[in-house]
Amino acid sequence: MRTTVGIVGAGPAGLLLARLLHLAGVDCVVLEARDRAYAEARQRAGMLEQSTVDVLRACGAGDRLDREGLFHDGIEIRFDGRAHRIDLAAHTGGRQATIYAQTEIVKDLVALRLKDGQPLLFEARAVAVERADTARPAVRYVHDGAEHLLECDYVAGCDGSYGVTRRALPADRTRVYEHTYPYSWLGVLADVPPTHHELVYAAHERGFALYSMRTPAVSRLYLQVPAGTDPADWPDERIWDELAARYTAGDGPPLRRGPITARSLTPMRTRVTEPMRHGRVLLAGDAAHIVPPTGAKGLNGAVADAVTLAEALALWHRTGTERLIDAYSDTCLHRVRQAVRFSRDLTDLLHTRPDRDESADRSRTARLRRLLGSPGTVAALAHEYTGLWSPWCPAAPTGDGGG
Repeated sequence: MRTTVGIVGAGPAGLLLARLLHLAGVDCVVLEARDRAYAEARQRAGMLEQSTVDVLRACGAGDRLDREGLFHDGIEIRFDGRAHRIDLAAHTGGRQATIYAQTEIVKDLVALRLKDGQPLLFEARAVAVERADTARPAVRYVHDGAEHLLECDYVAGCDGSYGVTRRALPADRTRVYEHTYPYSWLGVLADVPPTHHELVYAAHERGFALYSMRTPAVSRLYLQVPAGTDPADWPDERIWDELAARYTAGDGPPLRRGPITARSLTPMRTRVTEPMRHGRVLLAGDAAHIVPPTGAKGLNGAVADAVTLAEALALWHRTGTERLIDAYSDTCLHRVRQAVRFSRDLTDLLHTRPDRDESADRSRTARLRRLLGSPGTVAALAHEYTGLWSPWCPAAPTGDGGG
């Protein structure tokens, strides 16, 4: 099989890239190792930056998001027994944080691609990327029990941190920066309406907790736990008791409890691969970078990569120039480094280290008071939280591919 762009991975980065390329008249084929049901059920992120929402709307994937998404003008940070609300919209000219699960974005983009009759192969497992540094790279994959070769002009690696495309980058020309935290997030889905109408970040001496939601009837909650924790060691009652202890602040309503329908463990780590390109293979999303989920930059970073790569490939397709393709890695990594910094700072500020002492607790409280006590620092936090990038609008591309 032959195509212009071979996309490995049908997560948000791969599917959005395919959608943008289709709108730009660039043909592509998407290969996904899992079946459709699995791809549409993978529980991941759920907080969208304003720019991510803008892009999904502009590319025709915003109808259900606008009907079912939860649009928040603020967030709350709790520490030292008090609640502090940050008015995101007031500090950013109306930018919001939107709750809309990654699973729903995947469903919307899959439906659009299939409706358009564009090639999307599920249960097509990529096993190798070949000829990466030539003008005719190829993806070798297995589908329906047989091995096939997808020949391309470019390969987009959107297959995550354990995918095959990362291995196409030569080790002697690649640097990987990693940091692993000594704690993880125990995440649960619960069939209970959220206690609070906005996200609550709780910095507590017992550990961090995040109170979020997926719908008006489903809560999404997280607890900081030691790395390597087995979720099976946390029965429902223990989870709710710990969440309630960390949620308490002032005279707010008590935490609502309900049936827990799913639980998972999220390791906390940073991993960045530089560069994000070798020859005609370009990485996007988790294949290139992973950040702690505290700052909600993982999914939004993947979307930003897809937009940047779509613009570069569309310009090359129209004009033959590789100017933006050549700049792709540096362009993305500039933003990725800011996402790493923001996520690291927020993670360190809100979590309790296993080796903490009373002095560290007092220092953290002082840092939080300083952060939330100044209009300037609050405004800076609001701007970074609601978006570290500005989108190229696929509905109205510029003449030269800039934007």
